[in-house]
Amino acid sequence: MSLLNILVLFSAFSFLFFGLGCFLSPRMKTEFIRYGLKRQRTFVGLLQLIGAIGLLVGYFHQVTIIIISAFGLCLLMILGFGVRLKIRDSVLQSAPAFFYALINGYIFLKLANLI
Repeated sequence: MSLLNILVLFSAFSFLFFGLGCFLSPRMKTEFIRYGLKRQRTFVGLLQLIGAIGLLVGYFHQVTIIIISAFGLCLLMILGFGVRLKIRDSVLQSAPAFFYALINGYIFLKLANLI
C-alpha cells in the first residue's frame, strides 16, 4: 500500500470520527462554543462526514471524488486553523488543523497532477 493510499484512508477515518463527534460529543459542543461557532457545529460535522465518505467512495471507485473531497477538507482545515489562531490557541492546540490541512492538500495536489 502506498503512502498516498494510507493518507487517504487515515484522513477518511479521522474525519468520520471527527464528524460524528460534532453530533455526539459533549466535548465537541463545548469546543465549538469556545471557537465562537456554536451554530455552525452541525454544518461543520456534516461537511466532515461528506468529505470522509467522499474519500472512501473515491478510494474504491473514482479518483476524481478523492480530489474534490481532499480539496474540501483541506479548505475546511485551513479555516479551522484560522479560527484557532483567531481565538489565540497555542501552536500545539492549532497543530492538528494544520496537520490535516497539509495531509489533504498533499492528497489533492498529488492526485490532481495525475489527471
